[in-house]
Amino acid sequence: MNAIQLLADTLSTFVSIYLVLMFVRILLSWFPNVNWYDPPFSILSQLTDPYLNLFRSLIPPLGGIDFSPIIAIFVLQIAAGFLTQLLNGIA
Repeated sequence: MNAIQLLADTLSTFVSIYLVLMFVRILLSWFPNVNWYDPPFSILSQLTDPYLNLFRSLIPPLGGIDFSPIIAIFVLQIAAGFLTQLLNGIA
């Protein structure tokens, strides 16, 4: 296994884990009783909000519905697909 393949595999795994964290963050946002200052939720918020804020600055909430997570997940899935193709091309 060469260095490029190892890097692509590591990045692909990171993107997959980050996608799961994003889904958990988005699902938890549906519950108004979640205190985002409590330790497990604050860590999740600190990990995912900087990435989500990139898309929130581009797409404002429309009618109280935030569509930016959809775009954020879509971009992450494209990145994961690209990394998978890179892995398949190297192997």
